[in-house]
Amino acid sequence: MLTYLLFIAGFVILIQGAKWLVDGAASFGSKKGLSQVVIGLTIVAFGTSLPELVINIFASLEGSTDLAIGNVLGSNLINTLFIIGITALIYPIKMNGPKYRTDVLFNLFAIMILAIIANDAVFGKQDNLISVADGIVLLIILAAFLYFSFKGGGLGSGAEDSIKIFPDIKSLGLVLIGIAGLYFGGKWIVGGVDRIGTDFGLSQSVIGLTLVAIATSLPELVTSVIAARKKNTDLAIGNAVGSNVFNILLVLGSSAIVKPISFRPVLNIELGLLFLSALTIMVFVQLNIGGSKRSISRAEGLILVILYICYLVWKMLYQ
Repeated sequence: MLTYLLFIAGFVILIQGAKWLVDGAASFGSKKGLSQVVIGLTIVAFGTSLPELVINIFASLEGSTDLAIGNVLGSNLINTLFIIGITALIYPIKMNGPKYRTDVLFNLFAIMILAIIANDAVFGKQDNLISVADGIVLLIILAAFLYFSFKGGGLGSGAEDSIKIFPDIKSLGLVLIGIAGLYFGGKWIVGGVDRIGTDFGLSQSVIGLTLVAIATSLPELVTSVIAARKKNTDLAIGNAVGSNVFNILLVLGSSAIVKPISFRPVLNIELGLLFLSALTIMVFVQLNIGGSKRSISRAEGLILVILYICYLVWKMLYQ
């Protein structure tokens, strides 16, 4: 029972710790002269993937690489299908600038890069492994993505508007408490995965793809729903797509550097679904399906949500 309580408490502490850390760091950065755009494109954007990063680092250190890869793929599927779908159901998502289409294209590019580096066996190697070298490549690509985002003003547009300024002592306290929350939250979550897997007969991969991924994606879901209710769908789409790119490039890249991640061929199902989902978003936007110029309509949002629910039911029942 204690393991389950710590597992649930771990998510609460982890997510709140990430928020405190980002708030404190953003306040420090703003007072040190960093522009709101720079803070939005770095600290705030980084913060959206912080829960996934912490869980993956702990999972890698403990050798639970199935959990690490499952967490990233599961979180990205939720962002692409469920969160964007729910957002469009609340208020149609209008893609009014080239920067959003660029971010969606970069998301597709990141998925393709992951597919290449994760499937070593296709290129004649014995095992599928995301190696330390692969992790470094992913981080280099992330640096390129951030560079182009700075130039184009993409990735999480609007997130910087919510930056709050605190006294230095409070900012420092938020950073320190946030770090502590990330440490204990991540440790309790990873520690609970083995117990849950044993009790319910679920693999680490399935738990990462479903339970852990859903929980770590809650901040993005809440942020996107609030943004959609305010008709600020630019922020909603920026959060979801930006988080996907960070999850693949930063979270998996860092995890692979800590410990190489084995990639089981069966996970190509999720990888293929993720690519098709991202491609579907691009099709909805570019081909004017539903009659709205460069937008994702409510009907299209409903399709995305139904697709995710079908995937979740299939995963839980047949895997």
